Amino acid sequence: MKAFEELEAGLGYEFRDLRLLSRALTHSSHAHEARTADDNEQLEFLGDAVLGFLVSDLLYRAQPSLSEGQLSKLKSFFVSSANLVKYAEQLRLGQHLRLGKGEEKTGGRAKQALLVDALEAIIGAVYLDGGLEAARRLVSGFFESQISEIGDSAGQLSDFKTALQEVLRSRSLEHAAYRLVGETGPDHQKLFTVEIEVDGKSIARGMGLTKKAAEQSAAKRALEKLDKLNREEQEHWGNERSDVQEIDRTRVF
Repeated sequence: MKAFEELEAGLGYEFRDLRLLSRALTHSSHAHEARTADDNEQLEFLGDAVLGFLVSDLLYRAQPSLSEGQLSKLKSFFVSSANLVKYAEQLRLGQHLRLGKGEEKTGGRAKQALLVDALEAIIGAVYLDGGLEAARRLVSGFFESQISEIGDSAGQLSDFKTALQEVLRSRSLEHAAYRLVGETGPDHQKLFTVEIEVDGKSIARGMGLTKKAAEQSAAKRALEKLDKLNREEQEHWGNERSDVQEIDRTRVF
């Protein structure tokens, strides 16, 4: 029960029927040894469909100017095992899996396929337990930040790179260095990930269907971070001035 509480905290969702969560974590090898049909394969099937729909919805709302082909390409990346496994690892699903002895001996708790299957089964379980909106909140929590990194590839790009360079110059900082850190998909359908370094430190990253879009997305996120930092500095400076003025008034009176 405590283990379930920890997992529920990580998911940000509390199950009404914990049997659904237990089943989502049950591999067929364990069910076979226990002579029960309650494994996670059916929930995985359902969760895969729910995940595909919700990711499609998120992408459509976030990138309405993209073509059907571009949206399909992005969806394929987000629901891929290579992308999903990192969320399963963040939740430490491996330690929660119910495995048969054979899978346990062969390192099943670290197998990508088993982790991703369990994550999809959990999405299906949340859908059955709390409905579509509960599943939407869960999936959004996974992907919203990552989806926000996607640059506009529809040819309507603002020149965030130039704007960033002007901001860096005003702060007497070095030029931004753009580094390609990831490529996924076949040659004709690649998704690029670019990271920006300033003074040797990574400050932002972006993704795009082209390298240019990824660079612009990374620059946009860097500008947002610098703007936030600037506002925080101004607020801190204003508080310090307020303190000084208060001291000055005390001295006068």
